Amino acid sequence: MADDIVDERATVFAANRNLLFAAAYDILGSVTDAEDVVQDTWLSWERVDHAAIEHPRAYLMRIVVHRAVDQLRKARRLREDYIGPWLPEPLWTEEGADGREERRGGVALGLLVVLETLSPLERAAFVLREAFAYEYDEIAGILDRTPAAVRQLVHRARGHVHARRPRFTADRRAAQVAAERFVNAAVGGSVTDLLDVLAPEVTLWNDGGGRVRAALRPVHGAGKVARLLAAVGPRYAGCEIRWAFPGGTPTALIVAGDRPVAVVTVEADSSGGRVRAVYGMANPEKLAHLSRHN
Repeated sequence: MADDIVDERATVFAANRNLLFAAAYDILGSVTDAEDVVQDTWLSWERVDHAAIEHPRAYLMRIVVHRAVDQLRKARRLREDYIGPWLPEPLWTEEGADGREERRGGVALGLLVVLETLSPLERAAFVLREAFAYEYDEIAGILDRTPAAVRQLVHRARGHVHARRPRFTADRRAAQVAAERFVNAAVGGSVTDLLDVLAPEVTLWNDGGGRVRAALRPVHGAGKVARLLAAVGPRYAGCEIRWAFPGGTPTALIVAGDRPVAVVTVEADSSGGRVRAVYGMANPEKLAHLSRHN
């Protein structure tokens, strides 16, 4: 009987693990921290009286969100001394239809960067509503707030997000073509080819974490971005480039030998023809978890 209970707990948790990780990652922007939060949730799940739980998924989501919000508060204090722009740890997913349905499309990296401007509670409420389509009363139960308070949290979060990130939709195929043109031009060191694919108002965020050379502030404008990347890009000549679409955005994993050395996420404009934002991750500490994909 005891073994049956343990097996049932493990089965229920396994069925919800992808959902729990996705929520934790979208709140935290860190693969490592999200995995820790999910593991802590499992330890709590092992100890609980399951006979008293009517809705296991809701119970698990409540635990993971509370732990993620607490962890985000701690992480924000540590990030105050971070060298250069702080970008989320890249999430590398080559998921099938089931994974996409579980995440309801996921959160693109560019949006995760904007979510860093929200309070932890605003971010959690926004993620639950916008990424996972939870109803306001469900979010209220998770966050221990009233539905009215949750509506206000989501309203404020949407205002911040829309002010910093206007909504647009780029054709996926056109965006991929633009992303590949951009990466090829950067690796080739061609300012001309870069200017041909960059939108005039493009912005580059580059996270080296003080461990590799990187711009210490976001770089704005096609000319500045093209010159910087033409100087830096050729160092990756000869590397293997793998593509995926975490959050629906073309993302290149650059591998030297068997070691991930950079992840570049490329956002195209609404026409899909020009690159409007680039997020380059080169901090080796934030790339270590990607070794599993090699």
